[in-house]
Formats: sequence, structure tokens, C-alpha cells
Amino acid sequence: MASVGALGPDGRTRALEALRTHTLDVLVIGGGVVGTGAALDAVTRGLSTGIVEARDWASGTSSRSSKLVHGGIRYLEQLDFGLVREALIERGLLLQRIAPHLVKPVKFLYPVTVPVAERAYIGAGMALYDLFSWTGGSAPGVPHHRHLSKRQLAKAAPDLAPDAFRGGLVYYDAQVDDARLVVSLARTAAEYGAHAASRVRVEGLLREGARVVGVTALDRETGETFEIRARQVISATGVWTDDVQGLANVRPFRVRASKGVHLVVPRDRIRGTLGLLLRTEKSVLFLIPWGRHWLIGTTDTDWHLDLAHPAATAADIDYILGHINRVLATPLTRDDVEGVYAGLRPLLAGESDETSKLSREHIVASPVPGLTVVAGGKLTTYRIMARDAVDQAARGLDRPTPASVTEKIGLTGAEGYPAAWNRRGRIARRHRLSPGAVAHLLNRYGTHAREVLALIDERPELGELLPGSEDYLAAEVVYAAGHEGALHLDDVLSRRTRMSIEAWDRGVSAAPVAAQLMADVLGWDAERTARETELYLERVAAERASQLEPDDASADRVRLAAREV
Repeated sequence: MASVGALGPDGRTRALEALRTHTLDVLVIGGGVVGTGAALDAVTRGLSTGIVEARDWASGTSSRSSKLVHGGIRYLEQLDFGLVREALIERGLLLQRIAPHLVKPVKFLYPVTVPVAERAYIGAGMALYDLFSWTGGSAPGVPHHRHLSKRQLAKAAPDLAPDAFRGGLVYYDAQVDDARLVVSLARTAAEYGAHAASRVRVEGLLREGARVVGVTALDRETGETFEIRARQVISATGVWTDDVQGLANVRPFRVRASKGVHLVVPRDRIRGTLGLLLRTEKSVLFLIPWGRHWLIGTTDTDWHLDLAHPAATAADIDYILGHINRVLATPLTRDDVEGVYAGLRPLLAGESDETSKLSREHIVASPVPGLTVVAGGKLTTYRIMARDAVDQAARGLDRPTPASVTEKIGLTGAEGYPAAWNRRGRIARRHRLSPGAVAHLLNRYGTHAREVLALIDERPELGELLPGSEDYLAAEVVYAAGHEGALHLDDVLSRRTRMSIEAWDRGVSAAPVAAQLMADVLGWDAERTARETELYLERVAAERASQLEPDDASADRVRLAAREV
């Protein structure tokens, strides 16, 4: 494997040189969870592999999800048993083998209002859910469901309205910091030898006759245009799929964007140990425990405006607050909302006019020789989507290709994590940090936490919290720029950390401090450092303003007033 700095500044330089000068077996377009998963799948089959992302790793859908690794219990009612079983098997792999440092169990309440009939109906579904989770050949990694009486529910969730439910069922799924998962996938792929570069936008396809043989690309950091030659090109571009198909002048299927909005509120606003799944007239609403916070969402509405910066509206926020307040003893208000984020689900367009009813299955197609397109699906099944895409692309190579092995490969930082976790108290004492700080680092970096700790040992001031944060250390900014491909301040505050949604000021007070820390690593001068801060503050102001607008068109216009990085 290559050095652990494979996504750092020097690693990007090496990757760009390789992309310019080598003919690859596989080039992946798109740095979300499916694209980075495909790059890892391809490179671990022994294929020479490149991956480019137009913006930052996970900057689209893959940093703006509900952050759940789950089977999709609501799909049981739609009789989509195959999708549920597949997702539950992947959940077990992620929890126990692929990313145990990143993916953690989370406990949910499925409430009931009709004590006998509904409890029996939901219980049967939960039993099937548990059964499917065992069909992958290993333990599921989470406990089975159990029933709660009304009295037990009141103890477990005291801030639910007393008459809202007649008890319920507790079941387990899992959760993950989605952006961190993607960065870990990209870094793992790079460590196995993939040439990975963010801020590289594909602007055209190279053709020899009808066959796609590579792309023309723009390095957005330098303005340089260059060619990347590849025997097979895989598009894993999510809601931008139609744009790539347009470059090939084909459209075998259509992807429809559905906007999902989430609110972030402090954990102390709602007492309880359980997440909550609520049925709404349109879809489902989750209340998800998230560290010191709750995530509440999501909406599910068609979106036809800017794909890079979907905007939440006042109506979206009111919709979520209205539904959660129906079951809370003390209603939440806008003053309780720390953060808001909006993401776009790439759904395969079908006959339904409602995005909540469109398929979460995925599709793989080769519309022209040399080009494979993968779309649809969901975060939990990213590995299956990646495997299927590489399988399809490999058919166009002129030699036999080994089968996928990613079900056996832990992501970078996973190896040795259980032992490091058991030693977290000793690690904390050795580095003179709190046990909580070490636990935080282990659950974000796995065994690579030692590299972050080494930065603190060398510069003790890096062990301080960033302004406005209760969790993130200054060392994490330095590490993000040096090891994790962060090229701009927004990359750090929005994705390497989640301060843009978790801090009351959305990272404003941390911005100048983080910018200076990045400057020391990336060689920014004073003008560049000030500009990075200014652009981030513009972004926060535009997002706040857009969330006061009544409709999508108005919110989109206000959000786009902020300059692009």
C-alpha cells in the first residue's frame, strides 16, 4: 500500500501526473460514496485505476444524507424483500469488518397507536427484518427487536407526549458520518494505488469511433485542461448522471433529484435514549441521535434547480418541526435549531409522480462502448453498486479480471481498531487528553488517530478545541489538509468536520482559526487565507438567508448569491 499521505497535497500532485501520462484500466468519475467505492473495488482487483471529483470528496449527496446505514424497514411494506436483505447484509459487514470505527449501532423506536393489531403487524415485520440480517453468513452486529409497553416507553423517552403512543417496538440499525466514510473510501483506494484527485471536473469524453477512451478534464485549482486516457470509464455521478450521459449523447435512463432536508437540534432539547421513526402523509420522519445532537428529517420533494447547492426553505423547516412537535411534550421552535442541511437523492425516474415512491434500487448500464453508468441506490448498498459497476466495466477489458474482494477489506484505520478502543484510557493518559477526546478521535480516524495525536505531541496547542466546537480539535484541521485531501476551508468545516451544521454559529468563529491552520500546511499567503475565510462566511450567510425564503425558487436564488469556492 502507498503512504498514508496519499490524499495530501503531494499525493494529489502525483495522482494528477499519473492521470495525465498513463492509460488506465478504469477511470471513475464522481467522488461520492459510490464513486470512491468503485475506485476501491477496481484497484483491489488489480486494475490500474483513477478517480476524479469535480468539487470535494462527498460534496454532493454523500455528505447530506440521514447518515443511516440501514436495511430500510419501510421497504418491507412495499414487499421489496431483496433490497432489504441486501442492505442488512451490508450493514453487518460495515459494522463488523469494513468500517467498525465509523459505523455504530443506533436504537430506534417504532411507535404504535393501536395496541394489539398494529403491534402484531409491525412485530411480524421486525421479525422478518431480524431474520434477513442473519442471512449473510455472519452475525448482524446489532441486537434483535423487542417490545416496549407504554410505561417502558415513558421511561425511555420521557419527552414524548404522554398520549402520543401506546408503546412500541425497539429495533436497531446503524449510523455513520457519511462524509467521513467517503473520505476513508477515497483514501483507502489511494493507499492501494488508485490515482485520486478532487477539484478535477470532466468536461468531455474522448472517443475513438463509437468507443469512449477517456475524458478531457479541468484542474479547477490551476485552470489547466488535460486528457485522461482509460480503457473503461465509470460514471458514478448521482444527480449529475444525466449531464454525463449528455456528454455521450445517450440517455438510457433518467435520474430524478429529490430534496431531503434535515434539522440539527441539541441533544438536551429532547430527553431520551431512542431514535424515533414516524410515518407521515408523504414518507417517514426520523429523529436520530447524533452525538451531542439530534438529526430530524427528512423531506422528500422534487428538485429541478441548482444541483450543487440545494437550498432548504422556511416551509421545509416548518414541515419538519410541525411533524415532530405532534409527538413531543414540549414543542421545538426555530430557536432550538442549530443547523439545517439539504441534500439530493438520485432516484431512478419511474411512473410515479411522487419522489417518495420512486425506486431506491440501482441500475448499471453501458450506453456506449467504454462507458459504464451506475445510478440510484442508497448509501448502505454503495459497495454492491460499486461492485456491479466494475463488473460491467471489466467485461469491456481485454483480459480476465478477478472478482470483487471489497467485502473482505477494512477501510483505512479499521485494522486494530478494537484493540485501540480497549486501550483508549491508556492512550488518553499518555497524550494528556481527556478520554472523551481520544474516543472522539478513534471513532473518526480509527487507528490513524495515532497520527493526529502525534501532531498534538509535536504542537500541544493543536489539542485545543476549535472556537465554537465542543468536539473538534485544531489538530483535525491540520490533518484534514495534510492527509485527507481538504483543499479549501469549506472542505474542512463542512465535511472533514461537521461544524457547518453542528455549531450554533455554523463554524463562523472557527473559520479564521481553521483557515490559518490550513495555510500552514498548504502554503497559503495572507490574501488567500483571508479569501478562504470570506468565502466561507458568505456561504453561511447565504444558507441562513435562504432558509427564511418561502419556496424553492426564492431559496435557490438567495443561496446562489454566495460565490463558489
